[in-house]
Amino acid sequence: MTSHQLTTDQLANGQVTTSKVTTGKVTNGQLTTSQSTTDQLTTDQSTTDQPATGQSATDQPPANQLSTHGLDLRYGDRLIVGGLDLVLPGGAVTAVVGPNACGKSTLLRGLTRLLAPAAGTVTLDGSDIHRMPAKALALRMGLLPQQPVTPDAITVEALVRLGRYPHQRLLSPWSEADQQAVEEALRRTGTTGLRDQPVDQLSGGQRQRAWIALALAQDTDLLLLDEPTTFLDLRHQLDVLDLVAALHAEAGRTVVMVLHDLGQAARYADHLVVLKDGQLAAAGAPAEVLDAELVKAVFDVDCRVIPDPETGTPLVIPKGSPLRHTTASD
Repeated sequence: MTSHQLTTDQLANGQVTTSKVTTGKVTNGQLTTSQSTTDQLTTDQSTTDQPATGQSATDQPPANQLSTHGLDLRYGDRLIVGGLDLVLPGGAVTAVVGPNACGKSTLLRGLTRLLAPAAGTVTLDGSDIHRMPAKALALRMGLLPQQPVTPDAITVEALVRLGRYPHQRLLSPWSEADQQAVEEALRRTGTTGLRDQPVDQLSGGQRQRAWIALALAQDTDLLLLDEPTTFLDLRHQLDVLDLVAALHAEAGRTVVMVLHDLGQAARYADHLVVLKDGQLAAAGAPAEVLDAELVKAVFDVDCRVIPDPETGTPLVIPKGSPLRHTTASD
């Protein structure tokens, strides 16, 4: 098996686990949480997709809704995400934010079966994902990991073509629809001019856009992106986020993305998930959950939260300090 095939297998066998939904409340500068049980996701290649236990066919959640219950994620003996109950609404753009090492990327690895849960379950539209064949899951869910490993000497176009692997059938030729999906992914990420370039010779930002093109070529209704703006300058950050918004607006795609910039998260997301120490600090519409008390409790930053003058969404303004340049008093 070639290195290119190994990569496609990893994509097709991408695995999903999830987290818990917990509501957060800040009182006198202290963050407290309460948990509410929801459905969850897990996958197994050897069994067929079945409804979650206790859920009738007439009581299904919205399309492309990920839910988790009691999710524990560990690296060895170290607990990273603990007892997480979480609902990621279908048909929406969700941004996952939080301090470094709070479990954001670990959560996405759990949601995509790259990290097996130590406890808990994950569901997609009420079905246990661990009972879904891997290829069937790959047809519904695409993933851009935080630090993807690039096969040696592969070109941009060849990398993007790997996104079509879940759509292939034994002995079926590469189709016109496959090539059109690749061309569209290259166009939308601005990488058409790089198609013949080796990926390992690109800049960090160009390489990131090539991997985003692979995820787009997979053409799934649910897309998970782990820090998609990493390595990108401001213009390309906004281009990628505008692309995410367009994918949602034009095709109703469900998107879950990890971001660091709170202003960008509030501007582009319909739903915000805030993590701290592997627990859910808050979840909901950005305007409802993002305030100065939450930022202080989660990030330990004194700030003001004002309406963004362009969009009216919450904008976090850190308060001045003697070490920061300032032209106005607090």
